[in-house]
Amino acid sequence: MPEERYDDSQKATWVRAYIGLGSNDGDRLGFVQQAMQLLKDYPGIEVVECSSLYETEPVGNDYVEWFVNAVAAVETSLTPLELLDVCREIEKRLAALAGASAPVVFREGLEGQIKARIIDLDILFYGDKRVKMPELLVPPTDLTKRAFALVPLLEIAPELEHPSLGKTVAEIHENLLAPEQVFLYGTRDSCPDFEME
Repeated sequence: MPEERYDDSQKATWVRAYIGLGSNDGDRLGFVQQAMQLLKDYPGIEVVECSSLYETEPVGNDYVEWFVNAVAAVETSLTPLELLDVCREIEKRLAALAGASAPVVFREGLEGQIKARIIDLDILFYGDKRVKMPELLVPPTDLTKRAFALVPLLEIAPELEHPSLGKTVAEIHENLLAPEQVFLYGTRDSCPDFEME
């Protein structure tokens, strides 16, 4: 299949896009909820559906604290780059509100500094387009491996088809090999760790 490149010079008609939101620092729940509200305030964006909030295990060695994640389905007349600009602007606004100069900060931990993210907004899907630009790749390359994005998507758009793979969100989720733990927000502490006998 030939590579499709989105031409951002042409104004978009209204397109259904999906935006992942996440925070693992400070008032995680509040930051995600505020980011969702700020999305609603921008011209050219209409939030049509929001997933539940999930508490998710951090991936890799960059982060220590668990995240709060969600996905918003939006109808937008913005181009991918314009939508990216909105996401970055929301990240900056909430970081400033938290007294930080950037959405990613470093906190003192038991073994030195640990990385923390006040808020993160990622464009997961933009209609049925593959967007490939130096500053933006949609869908993100690692989306197919990340339960923290797929589980909220599974809730609100299980039949959404990946434009490169031709598989639905439900099919991609079903084929996850080693997913990180994902809990509906508020239930993690009530779920005991499984023990092998």
